[in-house]
Amino acid sequence: MTVEHATFTVERTYPASPSRVFAAFADPAQKARWFGPGDGAPNASLDFRVGGVESMGGDIEGGPSFRYDAVYQDIVEDQRIVYTYDMHLNGERISVSVATIELVAVGDTTRLVLTEQGVFLDGLDQPWMREKGTNDLMDKLGTTLD
Repeated sequence: MTVEHATFTVERTYPASPSRVFAAFADPAQKARWFGPGDGAPNASLDFRVGGVESMGGDIEGGPSFRYDAVYQDIVEDQRIVYTYDMHLNGERISVSVATIELVAVGDTTRLVLTEQGVFLDGLDQPWMREKGTNDLMDKLGTTLD
């Protein structure tokens, strides 16, 4: 049994207002366009409020099944989202994380700063893999905002 702690930060500038970027996280229809594997999020639910829960699960094409469960801890409209979440692969918990998203207006654009503090369990997930996946998701978000 092993535990690895890691923190990483992902930054993007999007050609959209903070309210538009915020809505891409808060609105279930908008979030389904970019969050999750493939086209949309399979078996997903989103209750975007402090104390609300977000869940997603399914099978990765050609790979294992996964489960993502989050709880929203703090939300400041158009500015900040803080949530905790855990990930499961084939029924085994692989990580537990705290993620903070900060949105800052820069002229006609929005600077997004996402910081994740994770606990990666038993070698079933690696920090570099999570950071890559998060970068991929933020790129996907950018394509929906263009």
